[in-house]
Amino acid sequence: MKLEVFATNPDPARQPPELVPGRPQRAWMEAFEDRHAYRCLPLTMANTSGWEILCPMGFTAEWNGGLHQNDITLTPHRPHPDFHEFVTSHFSHGVITFHTGYLFRTEPGWSMWTGGPPNHVKDGVQPLTGLVETDWLPFPFTMNWIFTRPGKVSFEKNEPFCFITLAQDRGLEEVDVVRRRMDSDLDLLAQYEAWVKYRSEFNTKIFRGDEETIKAAWQRFYFKGEVPDNVGAGPTDHVNKRRLKSPRIGR
Repeated sequence: MKLEVFATNPDPARQPPELVPGRPQRAWMEAFEDRHAYRCLPLTMANTSGWEILCPMGFTAEWNGGLHQNDITLTPHRPHPDFHEFVTSHFSHGVITFHTGYLFRTEPGWSMWTGGPPNHVKDGVQPLTGLVETDWLPFPFTMNWIFTRPGKVSFEKNEPFCFITLAQDRGLEEVDVVRRRMDSDLDLLAQYEAWVKYRSEFNTKIFRGDEETIKAAWQRFYFKGEVPDNVGAGPTDHVNKRRLKSPRIGR
């Protein structure tokens, strides 16, 4: 499986924005006592299930609420020769447009899911998400954020402005969605009821101030890939840390 990444600027001296494997850290998660938010494995796995494209410079964007391109003012924190090629007000209506600096090519049947970094929160702007058919597209796409209200927002140097991952989007149309009663699968029902029992007992002990439970801090069934009524019998291919490859130089 290969993802090809072509820099769109032919000048080797003009480097495109840096592309790196998704990083698990988020400022709001760091702010929790004991970094408690990182115990939620689905969050950290989402944060790292793709690649980030980083801002090559810091800048501030201000929107006055108008519907025209010139109603957004873009100001770099420091002079940068590529600033106005990197970020623009292209679509108007409070939308900030970023140019990734790349043309991506995926293998047949694979598209690229593009959007903001998962769980990366910015007050005042919202990333827009797209699904791009990069298995044939001979031109690049842009990354866009939309203001949620008039005001100012800042993007810092090396802050991710775009997150890319891959999807077999055509296969989604073949998915057969079936709704069932829980008691139609007695084994699944038993596992679910065991989880409810363990969860309820754990929370009750936390509420009562049980020292051993407080020391444990959290239940690790999902993190370890275990089921409560049969510890150690979870899936052998359970993953709790994503390790994506960094881009390499190809011919």
